[in-house]
Amino acid sequence: MSVCSPIRAASQLPAVRSLHGDALGQSLKSSNSVSLPIPKALSAGQILPAGTGPQKLQIQAKILKTKRAPRDPDYPWPDKYNAEEKGFLAFLSKFKDVAKPAKPMALPFEKPLVDLEKKIDEVRQLADKTGMDFTDQVQELQDKYEQLKRDIYERITPVQRLSVARHPNRPTFLDHVLNMTDKWVELHGDRGGYDDPALVCGIGRMEGMSFMFMGHQKGRNTKENIYRNFGMPTPNGYRKALRMMRHADHHGLPIITFVDTPGAYAGVTAEELGQGEAIAHNLREMFGLKVPSVSVVIGEGGSGGALAIGCCNKMLMLENAVYFVASPEACAAILWKTAAAAPKATEALRITADQLQKLGVVDEIIPEPLGGAHNDHMATSLAIKSAIMAHMKDLVQKDEQRIICERVGKFRQMGGFTVPPKVDPARQRALKKRDRPAGQSIPASPSSTPSSTAASGSSSLGSPSDNGNGATYPSSVVSADAGSRS
Repeated sequence: MSVCSPIRAASQLPAVRSLHGDALGQSLKSSNSVSLPIPKALSAGQILPAGTGPQKLQIQAKILKTKRAPRDPDYPWPDKYNAEEKGFLAFLSKFKDVAKPAKPMALPFEKPLVDLEKKIDEVRQLADKTGMDFTDQVQELQDKYEQLKRDIYERITPVQRLSVARHPNRPTFLDHVLNMTDKWVELHGDRGGYDDPALVCGIGRMEGMSFMFMGHQKGRNTKENIYRNFGMPTPNGYRKALRMMRHADHHGLPIITFVDTPGAYAGVTAEELGQGEAIAHNLREMFGLKVPSVSVVIGEGGSGGALAIGCCNKMLMLENAVYFVASPEACAAILWKTAAAAPKATEALRITADQLQKLGVVDEIIPEPLGGAHNDHMATSLAIKSAIMAHMKDLVQKDEQRIICERVGKFRQMGGFTVPPKVDPARQRALKKRDRPAGQSIPASPSSTPSSTAASGSSSLGSPSDNGNGATYPSSVVSADAGSRS
């Protein structure tokens, strides 16, 4: 402190009686001579010693200010508690309601519905302007609208279902979880220093039972999509899911997974971190889990990125969801060398729920509200909850060994085929063409000469497509059989 007025030293001053001045509360003057931790209110003033006249004392000091990093107001929870929230657990997730609700978006094949909806609005506006009663006309148009909507979605094609599954307003994993669960808390981290927001894990409670939830999370707008990497997990996300699976297996929590991803992230960074190794570890570990598990495809189910959390006892699928080994665009680029052949690839891949149920991949199809899940989030979530609980109540009654065997057996029988039984030659010749077993040719009659038999290419040992038992099978079956022997 530097004393700038001709007064005695502070140690020799008598007791101070009062402190006042016009400069109180003002900013201190800059000075390099001294730095004191004093409040701004003592910037300047007058010291009145007892028994003497007023003596001025000026203090010159400098306050060192440091910049603080801005704190996220939403982490770990807001400063002001909202009384309308049902419990503090809602603050443990960054998933909040979007500031601006999503705008309705019509798909290309829904254009007739959009045109009819415009006509309904025009009639209503005309009624408001003229004051005339158009109630009957509006009701007639609304009935026509519902019937047209029903007809469109009854005849929907696989290409159109793919566009519904990719609808930007379709409910996400966290939308369903918050609608389904009574309590929910999100868990973070793979215990390796990473936390992938594209794959969300947590513990939730439904109907008095606790479950481990995990699923791919897409964004609801551009900002969220960038944060969630458009629902494409990195190896860190799959390692986080693996940690949660082991946690659930240790504590006896049934596992529920939600699949909604175009595929695992295929960037250079993901490959450097071991994307294939992370997926392979998940596949291996999921087949050994002792707790029951149910997987639900709510949007896109893309390749190994979906399968890494989809090896469960039961596979459920929403009506308009898709599940594929490769995206139609990638398949078209590989097979037809152009992405323009994506509609053709969509038909060939058999990606829809009804086709996959016939193949034995999907156990149950969950119906969606008319027009898709994006038209009624809550109804879709409740339908998913009802289907999950129906399967879980049956699975939790089974012992651990049976749960593992059923899970392994479900995937082992995928892609299998049955060899048609051998038919008596005399009976087969009497059958009509439509009644003959598929893939079997009519054997030669006993009256055939050896020369005619040799000319037809048959022999006592059997041809490669004959399999040596007198029945001819498709070449694909023979090649698969030969490959298994090798």
